[in-house]
Order: sequence, then structure tokens, then C-alpha cells
Amino acid sequence: MIAYRQSSDRYLPARHQPALVLDYACSRELDREGTQPLRGTGLTGWDMPSADCMLTAAEYLQLLANVLRALDSPDSSFMLGQQMLPGHYGALSHALLQAQNLRQALSILCAGHARLCPLLTPRLIEEGGLAVLYWTDSFGAPSQLPALVEMHMTAVTAMCRWLSGERLPWRYCLNRSTPAHVEQHEVHLGSELRFHCHLDAMLIDPAWLDRPWPRGNAMAASVALQGVAAEAGDQALTPSLLTALYDHLLENIRLRPTLEGSAAAFGVSPATLKRHLARHGSHYQAELDQVRAHVAMQLFQMRGYDNEAVAHYLGFHDAANFRRSFKRWTGLVPSLLRAVPP
Repeated sequence: MIAYRQSSDRYLPARHQPALVLDYACSRELDREGTQPLRGTGLTGWDMPSADCMLTAAEYLQLLANVLRALDSPDSSFMLGQQMLPGHYGALSHALLQAQNLRQALSILCAGHARLCPLLTPRLIEEGGLAVLYWTDSFGAPSQLPALVEMHMTAVTAMCRWLSGERLPWRYCLNRSTPAHVEQHEVHLGSELRFHCHLDAMLIDPAWLDRPWPRGNAMAASVALQGVAAEAGDQALTPSLLTALYDHLLENIRLRPTLEGSAAAFGVSPATLKRHLARHGSHYQAELDQVRAHVAMQLFQMRGYDNEAVAHYLGFHDAANFRRSFKRWTGLVPSLLRAVPP
């Protein structure tokens, strides 16, 4: 049975990312006498939370929304990202600090995402002469996705620059319209930006994945990874419902997964799974369509498949039916997507 977290589960240590948000708000001289930034967050004051204080994902999202709204500054999400990784989150953070190269660092990030970056889930794929780190929503916060993506992409960019000792040549795809001002994106991410994409992703030449990092320490990395392995049974590493469902659908995408089959894999009834997804602002068909769209884009741009091959891979009866579905998912016909270089 697949284990998962819901947005109402109280499991996020307030001393981790939430404390960083509080500290940043204070550094920007946000009024600590006011209660509005703490409303709905589960926090009762601005001091360092106690070691046993746990928040839900919904409360952490509310804290971010409150602080970003109160600061009302275009650089806030980027500045928060600068402080986010490697963090001080136990063996996972220590393993990141000792990572020997980009591949190892990204592997640790993806494996430990539930603790290192609980609000968005990173996934790494390498194919067709391209390495892609892409992000999906973990707890259903579509209105906050632009800020969350800015925060997380900045976190990875800054961490890699620090650990590698150089600025890596990332390219960025953002699933949003071009903002009125892109200066903050260029300062914190660089000039290789593409908006109006259908995926939030960071792209890099795979040659950079195994390039040794000067801060890497093989012995220390080995010890830290053993510590990560010891934490594997820690419930804090359990993924969110949306993340677990995405992974399940991705693994079974060629088998045409159904609501009934997926619910059985999660050990709940179809009605219960539907209710859980509704609490996250989603539904089963939307989650399935998202995975299908992502797989189709990968097949088009990383394997060079044509319509017929993608349709067959995803279990469609014919290419015409697939084309109609793809346009519904993305707003584009496949030929337009194939014309855009990865």
C-alpha cells in the first residue's frame, strides 16, 4: 500500500523552512507586533519555534502567502530561496554539503524532497543529451506556484553555485506568462529564461552532472548518506498525496491507470481518493492528464517521437484522439510543441 501525506497532516518541523521565513520577515523589518502574518499558520509568536512544534503543509503555505503579501516586494521569493538549501535538516542537509558532484546533489534532493523542499517535488530525468530537473506541486497551491517555483529554482541555483564554486549554465523553463519585470529572475537565475512553457524545469548539459565539486568529500558523503539511509523509515520522508499519485501514475502510464486501480494501490476506496484529491484542489483526471502531458513532452523533445509513437506509448487508439487530448492538456497541437527546441 502506498504511503502518503495530506496537506492537513502535522509533520513539518517549524524550525526548518518556516523558521527561515520568519527570520527573513524580521530581517526586512516586518512589523512583529502585528498578527496578520501569523494568522492561520499555527504559530503563536515570532520567536524561534520549539523543537516539538510541527506545522501542516497548509499552514506553511499560509505563512509564505502572508509574509510575501506583507512584504510586497518582487525579490522576496528569490531571497527566501537563497537561504533554503542545503539547510539544517539533519543527515540530508549534511549529505548535500558533502555532495561530490551535481548528479549526487540532485539525487539527494529528489530522494529527500519531503524534508528538503516539502512544497514542490523535484524530479530528474536524463535523456537525449539533456538533463532536466522539473518541479510539480506537492500539496495543491496553484495560486502560489509562481512564487514557489522562483523560490525553489533559486535555492537549487544558489546551492549548486556555492558547492561547485562556479555558476552552472542552467536554462529555465517557467509555466507562467512573462512577468512585467524580469530583473529579479535575471539577477538570481540568469538570462536563459523561457516563459509560457508547460513545465517548470531547469535544464543543463549532462556533462555537468559528473564534474567533480571542490567541496565534495567522498568519505564524509558516504557517512552522510548512511545517515540518510538510517532515516529512510522516518515518516518525515513520506511523500505528499499528489506526489505519490504522480509517481504511481508515471510508473503505470502505459497500462492506462484507472481511478479504481489507483485507489486500490493507496488502500482506499475510489470515493475516498476523490475526497482526498478534492481537499488538494484537484481530481483524478487532472492528475492523470498532467502526467500524460509531461510524458508526451518528454517523448517529443527528448526521444524525437512522432504523434503516432506517443499515442501508442500512452495507450490511445489513434493519433487523432491523442492530438485532441494533447491540445486539451496544453492548449497546443503537438506540432507546435515539437517545433520548440528543448
